[in-house]
Amino acid sequence: MLTLSVVIPVLNGAGYLPRCLKSLELSEAPAREIIVVDDGSTDDSAAVAESLGAVVFRTLGGKGPAAARNLGAARASGDILVFVDADVCVHRDTLGRMRARLENDPGLDAVIGSYDDQPAATDLVSQYKNLLHHYVHQRGKPEAATFWSGCGAIRRQVFAASGGFDESYPRPCIEDIELGCRLRQAGRRIALDPAIQAKHLKHWRLLALLRTDIFDRALPWTRLILRSAWLPDDLNVRVSERVSAALVMVSVLLVAASWFAPVAFALAWLPIIPAVVLNWTFYRYLVDKRGWAFLTGALPLHLAYYLYSTLAFGAGCAMHLLIWRWQPKSATLRPKAEAARVAESRPIAK
Repeated sequence: MLTLSVVIPVLNGAGYLPRCLKSLELSEAPAREIIVVDDGSTDDSAAVAESLGAVVFRTLGGKGPAAARNLGAARASGDILVFVDADVCVHRDTLGRMRARLENDPGLDAVIGSYDDQPAATDLVSQYKNLLHHYVHQRGKPEAATFWSGCGAIRRQVFAASGGFDESYPRPCIEDIELGCRLRQAGRRIALDPAIQAKHLKHWRLLALLRTDIFDRALPWTRLILRSAWLPDDLNVRVSERVSAALVMVSVLLVAASWFAPVAFALAWLPIIPAVVLNWTFYRYLVDKRGWAFLTGALPLHLAYYLYSTLAFGAGCAMHLLIWRWQPKSATLRPKAEAARVAESRPIAK
């Protein structure tokens, strides 16, 4: 039977860690070890993790979750590396389903799941963001185009051979997407299993959501797309999503043109109609889960998501032409090299 090592990066996550670690303790398929890597927390994250039985390592601080995961992976001994974020609670069957998928299919290299449809935060922005993730992942292709480190598992040897996460990302960013890109280009197989789920504890604030979506997702993802020529028809970059984004952008351009041609304002709403039709199953899903009043608040957020994602993609293309294409590609640091660099990587004494 394959053994599991859970790796959890944390930065000031003492408020989340007890629930995260408790969910792992209650798992039907216990892990061989739970490794928490503290990336310079100023709260009691390391002490909390240690008190709850996790093996704790420290980076020098401020290295980012990619480097923290690599360090944890380098110290892990299980056959399968299970990456879980500190603000995520796995379901009781999550680890067991991951192990079963990899045991039953020797040709499968990694497996990912999704957030469940019951996020902990109850405000509109958090509910919308998490339900969008759940909906997209529940309907993604079974042969996934990318990896997800929020709740994903990969064979340890495959992870080591890939070079691990790209440590040039100093913040929570697209390091898992970039890893998935390299895995697929190397001929590795990644499965998306909708039955593998976990609860997200994070409370999303609107400004933080915009900053994350634009600067930590859209812009670096654009750079990855342009450098790798990799744009899969899956998840939130599938063709229908691109068409929806283009339609919303046309609507905004027509509104802008109304300053010069007033008739353009009357036409500006026409592109919104097919955009809504393309996304009607998602909107119907939101109504079924949270009601029409929720959709009234979520619809503007979703249309705005298409707008700022399109603008960020355009800005990213311009930055690529002017700056990025002249810069060398960052070299991915191997996990063992990172572990050797980190002076404070010994387990904290219990």
